[in-house]
Amino acid sequence: MGAGGIAAAVAVALAVGVIGYRLVGTSDEAPLAQGQADPLTRLEQLVEKEPENAGAWQKLGFAYFELGRFDEAATAYRHATEADPDSAVLWSSLGEALAMASERDPMPGPAREAFRKAAQLDPKDPRARYFLAVEKDLSGDHQGAIADWVALLSETPPGAPWEADLKRTIEQVGKINSIDVATQVAAAETLRPKSVPAMAGIPGPSQDQLAAASKMRPSEQQDMAEGMVERLAARLEKEPGNVQGWIMLMRSYQTLGREGDARKALKSALAANPQKRAELEAAAETLGVS
Repeated sequence: MGAGGIAAAVAVALAVGVIGYRLVGTSDEAPLAQGQADPLTRLEQLVEKEPENAGAWQKLGFAYFELGRFDEAATAYRHATEADPDSAVLWSSLGEALAMASERDPMPGPAREAFRKAAQLDPKDPRARYFLAVEKDLSGDHQGAIADWVALLSETPPGAPWEADLKRTIEQVGKINSIDVATQVAAAETLRPKSVPAMAGIPGPSQDQLAAASKMRPSEQQDMAEGMVERLAARLEKEPGNVQGWIMLMRSYQTLGREGDARKALKSALAANPQKRAELEAAAETLGVS
């Protein structure tokens, strides 16, 4: 498999997950394509009514992406970036959709520009970092690409959605180009964080919720995740002193690509808990909320 094929294979694995569990690559992709007209129509109607709603455009882009309608996904994500130009997640999502929509060029210029914009906004954005390394590989800089992927691996917490695919990419590109990557991967493993500090001690979905989610279509999983986040936000209005709850809310908004809401959550958390400023700001920095 060439570098372009590897990029396509790994691209979906780097799509944003929801509240810590993976939405893409499920066994329900065929039913999604057959039975999602109503949710999709609702999203299309929503963006017509609220063209400045970045979150709605992001959901529509994700829905189109899941259906394999990459051109339309790119259009939706383009609108999302216009509504929220400071979101690295939206820019890297746009770049991914543009790359997947391209039939001949695995890294078209607009996709490359979107990934660079995402990296400028958030140098830690894993999707932008991955694809910018793909660009190096495509240009013939295989060593540089592997170095960038290994650097990403060194900062990847165990169990991250893209972990296995990232390792596979490093191994495959190394094998194709006769580059020994074992030592680099081993060194990266020693540097990897044991967990994300801001997430330590923060509960995710229950086992029952995860079991139920595994049987849902991706759009239903998205709705479930959105519902969980909205319930948490409502609870924090009544319990503003719950610092760990605010950190969890910021993390959840970041995962959903709602970076503007994550920033608002940080502002509310600081206002309600000025004595916990250091803890909240440290968590926000770890999560990429600024």
